[in-house]
Amino acid sequence: MRGHPYALMEAADLLARCAFPSPGTAVDCAVSGGPDSLALLVLAVEAGLTVTAWHVDHGLRPGSDAEGDRVAAVAASLGAAAVSVTAMVGDGPNLEARAREARLDALPDGVLTGHTADDQAETVLLNLLRGSGVHGSAGIGDPGRRPLLGLRRGETRAFCAARGIEPLDDPMNDDPRFVRNRIRNEVLPLLAEVSDRDPVPLLARHAKLAGEAVVLLDALIADINPTDARTLAGLSPELARLALRGWLTGLLGGRPPDAAAVDRVLDVAGGLVRATEVAGGLRIERSRGRLRPLPEGGRIDGGR
Repeated sequence: MRGHPYALMEAADLLARCAFPSPGTAVDCAVSGGPDSLALLVLAVEAGLTVTAWHVDHGLRPGSDAEGDRVAAVAASLGAAAVSVTAMVGDGPNLEARAREARLDALPDGVLTGHTADDQAETVLLNLLRGSGVHGSAGIGDPGRRPLLGLRRGETRAFCAARGIEPLDDPMNDDPRFVRNRIRNEVLPLLAEVSDRDPVPLLARHAKLAGEAVVLLDALIADINPTDARTLAGLSPELARLALRGWLTGLLGGRPPDAAAVDRVLDVAGGLVRATEVAGGLRIERSRGRLRPLPEGGRIDGGR
């Protein structure tokens, strides 16, 4: 570690830039076994929290079932509890999204994750490419569950090394099939080269400012029922889209929809079409003047 920029960093230095709850609070931490999530586990314990580490096995590679045992061993060495669950996901189209949904279903509500400033920067760019608007440019949803957003990925890896913890490296993190990986491994390095500066702090700062704007925008729609077609018809198109975007974001587990999806749902509210797909099999229909979500493969009613 000699000469490494993070070699002399102590837990106290990192904790000062983390956003953990008060000591004594019971928390669940999602721990894949990678450096970010292992650093989350260690730092949560050192922050005085009562920690349960949750590992989810998707069965996507040989030996993945043993990774939960390694996470449990690290947790036990720290005096933390551990839970390992299986949420099988088959290889194929939309693998990243399907694995994410499987994790959300398997993990407890309010679970903390090890997302860092680097993840935040990647999410901002990814959401901008999806056309997710201001809400998307605010980056990772529910920042209260991401206590490591003030840290860098290099810091978490160096912290694990300094503690003698060998993280697991998921080969999926380098798979060019996934847009996020290409942003991480190609786009961000190119932006650094072109601008001659590290773009991650700039994008993380943008996410913070956009998040403040989102709070103000959400206040404008706090009393609007976005499922009432008549209410939406009485709003300006901009406000109606804002209300629908907030509603759809909740249905999508905190992931903002793209602008085209919002416009399609606005057409459903206006009676121009009977139903539309938003993402991942989620469909929205209008029935008796109300918008409602349909499960994947759901039947569209005839009523308007």
